[in-house]
Amino acid sequence: MDLSYDGSPFFGWQIQPGVPTVQGSLESVLETLLHCHVGVTGAGRTDTGVHALRYVAHFDFDGPVPAALSDGSSLDCAQLRYKLNAMLPREIAVSGICPADPDFHARFDAVRRSYSYYLHRAKNPFLEKQSYYYAYPDVDFELMNRCAALLAGTHDFSCFEKSGGDNKTSVCTVVKAAWTQYEPQMQAAPGTCWRFDICADRFLRNMVRAVVGTLLEVGRGKRSPESFATLVLPVNEIPGQAGHDGKQVRRSEAGESVPAHALFLTNVEY
Repeated sequence: MDLSYDGSPFFGWQIQPGVPTVQGSLESVLETLLHCHVGVTGAGRTDTGVHALRYVAHFDFDGPVPAALSDGSSLDCAQLRYKLNAMLPREIAVSGICPADPDFHARFDAVRRSYSYYLHRAKNPFLEKQSYYYAYPDVDFELMNRCAALLAGTHDFSCFEKSGGDNKTSVCTVVKAAWTQYEPQMQAAPGTCWRFDICADRFLRNMVRAVVGTLLEVGRGKRSPESFATLVLPVNEIPGQAGHDGKQVRRSEAGESVPAHALFLTNVEY
């Protein structure tokens, strides 16, 4: 399944008891349509309030196909998509469903994921719900971009990781990370909107929001580029090991995380 969602009303992707989640919504509607429980596996977790422009998920189904969803011999994916969109919350849209190889895995087969964080510098009611209003004067985006370039490559990002994750390593390979100006469709003062784009093979819990918050400290002059560089830990080039050069840093040494409502998962590549 290819889908997108507005994360505002959800407590993230992963199903949790007693609260609305994207995974929970999909599984509930699929169970109604297919007359059996269907577990949905996503490309990764998104936190509470985070959005997805393109998200990929898979589910396994080999039961009897309900007559309303049958094309005569198998599951009618177009009809399933139509009925899913009719029953899912308005904040979730399924753009496509197709059969996949039996071995396909939405999470483990992904080779790259991309995120964008949106920020506006002039008050704008039309951007408020999906962009971070950052009114501090004299933010140096050129300096932030010089620091963002340090993220490229394979590094230990443990200082940008929120505790509680189940990952076995904090090593990620970042392909690109940069700030660019953009012009939103909604009316906005020219030159006041910025977007941080980052692409990597994997991301740690809360990593992008912590990186953005720390870069903004650099841009405001609250943190030096040299201080930022110490947070990006080099990884030893030792086969079979995912360690760094022995230097230890804590999450508290990086900056505060920025709000979730301006973060979008923009693509998953396989």
